[in-house]
Amino acid sequence: MSHWLIAVILGLIEGITEFIPVSSTGHLLLAEQFLSIDGQPIHQTFFGSEIFNAVIQCGAVLAALPLFSSRLATLKRWREPPHRDYFLKLLLAFTITAVGALTMKKLGLALPDTSAPIALALLIGGVLFVGGEFWLRGRTAVTEVSWKLAVVFGLAQLVAVAFPGTSRSGSTILFALLLGLGRGPATEFSFLLGVPTLCAAGAKTMLDALKNEEVILWQPLIIATVVAAVASVFAVRWLLRYVQSHTFTGFGIYRIALGLALLLFAHQAAPH
Repeated sequence: MSHWLIAVILGLIEGITEFIPVSSTGHLLLAEQFLSIDGQPIHQTFFGSEIFNAVIQCGAVLAALPLFSSRLATLKRWREPPHRDYFLKLLLAFTITAVGALTMKKLGLALPDTSAPIALALLIGGVLFVGGEFWLRGRTAVTEVSWKLAVVFGLAQLVAVAFPGTSRSGSTILFALLLGLGRGPATEFSFLLGVPTLCAAGAKTMLDALKNEEVILWQPLIIATVVAAVASVFAVRWLLRYVQSHTFTGFGIYRIALGLALLLFAHQAAPH
């Protein structure tokens, strides 16, 4: 399979799954294990590198940012307490994630080499989504993100960092829902928090790679980033409409089905 075709496939996967609570990192890692170049699994090539995943995530979040223009417009009124507090809460959540993620990396946290941990994270997250939505039936949701919820958002992102397959958007939205936040506000805050989080991670990863003079395949990286950016616009636009009249149960069922299928595949592929 050619480099550009793999770049397009991975870009589509990233753009579609970044903001949908099914784990973009998990799907990328799985695709990297099943796709190959000249018989070599791509998770052993540049396409499976941390820099590739981090950079295309930046493209996805930045391209979809204009879809939240109404919220961004409130930056002009930052002196007003409600708007100032909202962005300070984003800053608090981001700081918690940044400090925690850097600490994890220094402690040697690395992405898994097999699909089993990803499958388990998908499965567990799916069960929690289905169970959580059942528990939330009939309950009244709040629309304002509290300081407590801002802390929870930051911690929830760390769960996704530690366990690929959990989903950054999935864990933040799930924890927020269970604490009483509405689906719309939870989805919006999760997305806006993802912008500085993923861009900071991408920038640091790129700077480290350039500093260490790592080999970077610029053409496929740019292709994948552009494809991810375009796909993410359509995915986010669809998700914002979807949450207005649907629960996240469908995503939970998808995660359960995919997690079980991957565990079955891993079991069959394992030597007996």
